[in-house]
Amino acid sequence: MASSPDVPSAGNTPENPGSGSPSEAPQAEPSEAPQATTAGVTGRRGRVRGRRAAVMAVPATLVAAGLAVLTAQGALGVQFAISGMPFTVTATELDGTGFEQFGGLDNMADGSPNAGDSGGQVLVVTSAIKKATLTKLCQSVDLGGTNLLITAGSGADKVKATDLTTDSTKLSGNAAFRNIEIGNDASTLNKANAKGPIGVFSQQADTVHIGNLRQTNYATTAGVFKLPGLKLRFSSSGC
Repeated sequence: MASSPDVPSAGNTPENPGSGSPSEAPQAEPSEAPQATTAGVTGRRGRVRGRRAAVMAVPATLVAAGLAVLTAQGALGVQFAISGMPFTVTATELDGTGFEQFGGLDNMADGSPNAGDSGGQVLVVTSAIKKATLTKLCQSVDLGGTNLLITAGSGADKVKATDLTTDSTKLSGNAAFRNIEIGNDASTLNKANAKGPIGVFSQQADTVHIGNLRQTNYATTAGVFKLPGLKLRFSSSGC
């Protein structure tokens, strides 16, 4: 600006096969224990392979595709399980001081009905801004037949945020940067309070201005978020 391991059979885990002490007699035939252990390993490997395949199926650049291993360790993206429901954010103007941007993956809660065939992961671009001001902010999420709509900053006072991060799949607008650096290693970013893992492509700038901002987001976080003139309502249309 996160996959649960298979639950092993009771008393029979890869780390502790069998249920008794070394001196106790096994409760099953010797041939049964290796079968249970092998089945657990096969199931775990199948799940990992399936999740990796889902991530790699997302259209992306080679750099973004290479993030799969890093994000499996929770190195990128937000630190909470996302709902998997995208929401739209618009603003007529965004002005920020201290801008950073790099790629990542967000993770849904295990068993989320929104996972589909994605494996519960969404490839995103994380944008981080140390101090941001937004004019006429609008945020909407499609609930199916209606939209939850939030607006703020339409009057004299603008929306203000510190340590703002957004995880987006789409971003558009008219952008201008001051002292931009493109191609940084994400672990060396120093313009805002966010860093990516070593070896990941990123960019940063002293300032950013975006007119007619429009984003499709899966997560937003902020240290402080001030929303003057806040209005929350249901609407037949979104932002």
